[in-house]
Amino acid sequence: MNPKTRELLMKVSTATLCTALFKRGLRNQFIQDVRPLNAGLPNMVGEAFTLRYIPAREDLNPISVFNDRQHPQRQAVEQCPPGAVMVIDSRKDARAASAGGILVARLMKRGAAGVVTDGGFRDSPDIAKLPFPAYHSRPSAPTNLTLHQAVDINVPIGCGDAPVWPGDVIVGDAEGVIVIPSAIADEIAAEATEMTAFEDFVQEKVLEGRSILGLYPPTEEQSRIDFAAWREAKGR
Repeated sequence: MNPKTRELLMKVSTATLCTALFKRGLRNQFIQDVRPLNAGLPNMVGEAFTLRYIPAREDLNPISVFNDRQHPQRQAVEQCPPGAVMVIDSRKDARAASAGGILVARLMKRGAAGVVTDGGFRDSPDIAKLPFPAYHSRPSAPTNLTLHQAVDINVPIGCGDAPVWPGDVIVGDAEGVIVIPSAIADEIAAEATEMTAFEDFVQEKVLEGRSILGLYPPTEEQSRIDFAAWREAKGR
């Protein structure tokens, strides 16, 4: 990822990014029904590295599979590149864990930018204490054996109804997680930065008592003049 793009995406909201993507006809990029375990952390920004689960078949998924050093879940944790976000397709099923505190801690120590699953994590209180962005649907049962079987690493997946290709840019904030196609990440980051400046101006004026009519959107010329003056004064 362009370092400047990463820097810009650290400062914009998923709501603003959704609007920028919507303008391009992309309506399904927000990962549905996931939330941060620690909403007080800075934005999560990184390229997607994916793990896919399917429904477990009991004869192929006993607890002994974890003795295999090539197990896809373990390999995914050890292969996720520094700066990447691991995105897990858990079929929107949080009844069994996608991962737990130890694996998430390993991702953090390896330099990953964060982790998101449309299922759930076990050890969620421990994960919430880490200085590491993690998003899930809800806490899960203590085992990932009963329902999930890890099968693929770094392939296109669905996560919370959003399509995710390896290398797509993932951004998470206190509200949720959005997926930006890699080919347009630079322009989306730049546009969202401009939108954020305008929204901050509008919020300031509304809190001063100004009406939104003619201001948001800026259909009155005076609103555009005021915004230009505000930007100059704020250095934005």
